[in-house]
Amino acid sequence: MVDRVSLSITIGGDLAAALRDDLVARIQSEGLALDYDGEAFGTEDFPADGPLSLYAHEVAWGRADELESFCVEQGLPFVRWSGGSAAQFGPERAVFTGAGEVALFAADEDGNLIIDRDRAERLGSYEAIIAHFVAGDPAVPPLRFLP
Repeated sequence: MVDRVSLSITIGGDLAAALRDDLVARIQSEGLALDYDGEAFGTEDFPADGPLSLYAHEVAWGRADELESFCVEQGLPFVRWSGGSAAQFGPERAVFTGAGEVALFAADEDGNLIIDRDRAERLGSYEAIIAHFVAGDPAVPPLRFLP
């Protein structure tokens, strides 16, 4: 049986308008909405001047792989939080800045970043710990569709 948890994802950046329907299809296939337990996402639901924030309960493994892969392919920054499943996996935050790899950070059930003693010791300094928290909490730019 697949573990299912809550998930939220915020997406921003510039996307070719010709790919708008592809983005909508991926959002819908993941069962994401503008609110937890909200109505299905539609093309009219894009924000006018900010990043797109989406939510769902009961998401398999707490991942939106199809949507996240699309964002990585298109260079769309995103931040995803997913809850944990007892004795299986903990809550996490995934961060993609628009380039490079998706970075994973430990989080709590409220979406706050956390570190344990081992991570703090490996980071080695207060400045490195603060840099870790900054890297895990980037501002997601507005989502814009370009001609």
